Formats: sequence, C-alpha cells, structure tokens
Amino acid sequence: MWRPCWQSRCLLSSHLASAFGFIQLIVARLVLGLGCGGLVATVPIWQSEISSPQKRGAHVSTTGLFAGMGTSLSLFLDLGMSFAPGSVGWRFPFAFQVLFSIAIIAAISFMPESPRWLIQQNHVVEARDILSALEDVKPDDPMIDAEVEAIQLSLKLSGEGSLCQIFQMGPQRVFHRAMLAAAVMLFLQLTGINVITFFTNTIFEQYLGLDSLTCRILAASYQLVSIIGGTVCIFTVEAFGRRGLLLAGAAGNAICLALVAGLGSQPTNKIAMHVAVVFIFLYHFTFIIGFGGVSFLYVGEIAPLKMRATINGISVGTFWALNVAIAEITPIAFNAIAWRFFIVFAGLNAVMVLLVYFLIPETAGRSLEEVDQIFVSSASIWDSVWVAKRLPRSVDNLQRTSQYHPKVSP
Repeated sequence: MWRPCWQSRCLLSSHLASAFGFIQLIVARLVLGLGCGGLVATVPIWQSEISSPQKRGAHVSTTGLFAGMGTSLSLFLDLGMSFAPGSVGWRFPFAFQVLFSIAIIAAISFMPESPRWLIQQNHVVEARDILSALEDVKPDDPMIDAEVEAIQLSLKLSGEGSLCQIFQMGPQRVFHRAMLAAAVMLFLQLTGINVITFFTNTIFEQYLGLDSLTCRILAASYQLVSIIGGTVCIFTVEAFGRRGLLLAGAAGNAICLALVAGLGSQPTNKIAMHVAVVFIFLYHFTFIIGFGGVSFLYVGEIAPLKMRATINGISVGTFWALNVAIAEITPIAFNAIAWRFFIVFAGLNAVMVLLVYFLIPETAGRSLEEVDQIFVSSASIWDSVWVAKRLPRSVDNLQRTSQYHPKVSP
C-alpha cells in the first residue's frame, strides 16, 4: 500500500531535480503532491493499527516531531544552497529528497501489514502472528484470541464500508465520527501554524524588523522547536491523554498569538520585537505538544475499521484544502490588517478550547475496538465525552497501561 507512494516520490524528486522547463516542474510537483497525500492519509492509520493501546499515542504522535525535523533540515539546506552558484542551488535540494525515499522503500519490505486489514481480508492466521509479535506472546495466547474476536466483531458492526455510509449515522455513528475527524484537521489548520510556517521570513523581516539572513536562520531554527515539543508530546500523550494535550495546546496557542499581536503593534520598540520572536517560538512548542502531535493520531483512532482509510483521507483532504486557502488569504490579510491578523487566530484557538472540552472524547489507553464502543454507546455529539469517562476499560488494557503510565487522564 505504501511502497507505490514512496516509489512515485523517489521518481518525481529526481524529475524535479532534472527539470528544464516550468511545465515540467509543475507536473512533477503535482504528482509528487499526490504521493505525499497518499502517505499522509495512510501512514497514521497503519501506525495506529499495529500499536498496542498503551503505546499507540507515543508511536503516532512522532508525526509532529519528525515533520518539524524534516522541515528544519530542508530550510537549513535551502539556506546553505542559496549561496551556491548556478542552478545547483535549487536542483540539489530536490535531488536530496531521493535519499529518504530510497531508504523508506527499502524499509517497507520489512514492516508488518496491519493485522486489522489482514483479518478484514480473511488472513486470520497471519494476523494472529503479527498481533502475537506485537504483544510478545504466543499466537494461541488468550489475549490474542480476545483481540481477534474484538476486531472481527468491529468489522461485523462496520457494515459494508461503502462511501455513502459516511453520510449515515447508523449504530456506529459513522457520520458523527467522520465530521469529528474532519473537524480535528480543520482545527489543526485554524491554529494558525501555517500562517507562521509559510510566512516566517515575512513576519520576522517586515513586521519585526530583522535583516534577511537572520530571518532565514530563525525560520529554520523555529522548526527545531518541534524536537523539544514533539519529545514532550511523545512522553505525555498517554499520561495526560489526547484531550489534555489538545486543551493545553489550544490555550497556549491563544496566549502566545495574543502576545505576538500585542508586541507586534509596537514596531519601534526593539525589545518588544525581540520578545515577540520568543513567543513565536513558544507558540510552535505549544502547537506541537497539542494539535501538531495529536491530530493525526486522533483521526486514526476514532474512525470505524472499514471506514478508517476513507475518513482519514477526507480529513486530510480537508486539511490540505484549508492549507491552500490560508496560503492565499494570509498575504492579503497581512497587507490589510498587519499584526492584527494574529488576533484572529488567537480567538480561534480560544474557541477550540471549548470545542475540545465538549466534543472530543478521550481515547488514551483504549484499544481501537473500545474506541468504537464509545461512539456506539453515544446518543448525540454532546455525550460522547461523558460516555468515554464512564465506559470501563478492558482488564487487559488496564493492566498493560498501568505498566507504562500509572495515571491516564480521563
């Protein structure tokens, strides 16, 4: 499933590096975007489905950590190559991507298939082998029997898994879950992360008065905050729960962006400008521990098994569509209202605190089949949070989770 995406990425990166015309660049970039979209839509699901409940959060939340590391590496590479003569300055960064694609293509052959997908395809024996390897027990262990039975029951309840099922509530509340997944990815964009990521140089140079080289160094360094924030997220996502980190992240984002707006209103005050840079970096930290690290994890957890790939694809599509809109709107907004644009996103993050509190049920420490039960037991969008708090966890999950996290936030 994932190998074709990386093969196309490898070929298209080479195509970009060897481009000699504008049309060639555009076509290659479009196809490369399709490959990236396929990866973003499938990899978090695969990670969720091969991880045990007590480790799933840490495994999937690495997305924020490595996305930031990759972006920072690319920005530092671009900065260094900007001093290179001729076309090598832009060709080499494109060609450099091929190394990572080749490494992933080689590694995929050694990665296990999703046991849930295997059971869906009636390859139960192979699925049992993978589940037993993941749990470090024998294939005939009662724990594996119970897990296979739970997956089969979930498949039975999921129905046919057709596209039109997304628009039906049904016993598994598919429409509720699809809209919740899309909303989480919508919130991810509305945190304002790409307003800063796409226009970091503009913000630092035009509004904070820094020189061009300093701006480019700060833009690349800004992404390094992902290493700190991503590490914190990985080690706390089970202990404090998805809700806890999303609430803390949204609140932190709102405070930081409000302060950036306030400080940015004093362009002649150099101290205020320097403090604004600090809060932009702090904003990235609160973003990564919250929506940056949790969003893709959460979307992969709440969708029913047969609809998981479809719902995740729609959610990621929502993310990229809004991504384009923000990229187009931001320059216009900066020209019209300048630093006041940050107030808009500070307000949106404040609203997200309320929406997360009332609409986002906790999934930490639960199997994907137990997450299904949260929604099956819910009567409306408003009571899933309270159902999740009341619904008991399975004995196996409680025992395994307590080995790693003595206290899991409700």
